[in-house]
Amino acid sequence: ESQRAAMRVAYDTEMPWYQAWWQWIGGLLHGDLGWSSTQSQPVSTVLAERMPFTLGLSGAALLTATVVALLLGCLAGMRRGGVLDRVCTGLSVALAAVPPFVVSLVLVIVVAVSLRWLPVSGAAAPGADYTPAGVVQHAILPWLALSVSMVPWLLLTTRAAVVESVDSDAVRGARSRGVHGWALLRGHIAPVSVLPTLALLGTRLPELIGGAAIVETVFGWPGMAAVLVESAAALDFPLLAALTVGAAAAVLAGSALSDAAAVAIDPRIAMVA
Repeated sequence: ESQRAAMRVAYDTEMPWYQAWWQWIGGLLHGDLGWSSTQSQPVSTVLAERMPFTLGLSGAALLTATVVALLLGCLAGMRRGGVLDRVCTGLSVALAAVPPFVVSLVLVIVVAVSLRWLPVSGAAAPGADYTPAGVVQHAILPWLALSVSMVPWLLLTTRAAVVESVDSDAVRGARSRGVHGWALLRGHIAPVSVLPTLALLGTRLPELIGGAAIVETVFGWPGMAAVLVESAAALDFPLLAALTVGAAAAVLAGSALSDAAAVAIDPRIAMVA
């Protein structure tokens, strides 16, 4: 019992929540994020070592999913009811119902275990140092899993916006003036249809963060997922506070950037503002 009491005093686990937050914010103002009891090192060191892996994986997956969703969503919406539209819509609805960890396990079983095309865990071979080529090779499967989990809702949103734009008076007027094909899509449909997708990107960042944590856990990716679970289970307040505040800041920043992009793309929003 004396050892347990000493541990509670050393790590301030009996401190009231408001006092813990106040102490953490005071340290943050002085550039001190605290000491991680689960990782036995400063929180700033944990973030510096692991955050680049999470940001790189999440950013690459988000960019890939956005490009694929915008391209397929626009093509499917322009050809509403066609073969491409039915295939994209059906696959999106099916994939939207599949959790990210199921997609990850399927990739592990098929690509890594059965075909042995790619490594299945970590960001480097056991005992080896990190290298750009090794990190990229190990990142392919988690990148695919995270991208596939984000494409469905982005694609369906884009497709619905394109369908609505195609039936608008502005597009009918452009067609009456002889504008068709890619010129119609690029100049009249895409600028308006992309706005709902941008808004969705800003509001769905928490899902991206949660999906990244699941995918990182399945593939043993050396990002923030493992330390997030450990910090929550062990009441590692300094590390958990940094991760929580960082995630909230990312969501706010994403929403602000999506609003700014909407103002830049659509002049009607700028006029109202």
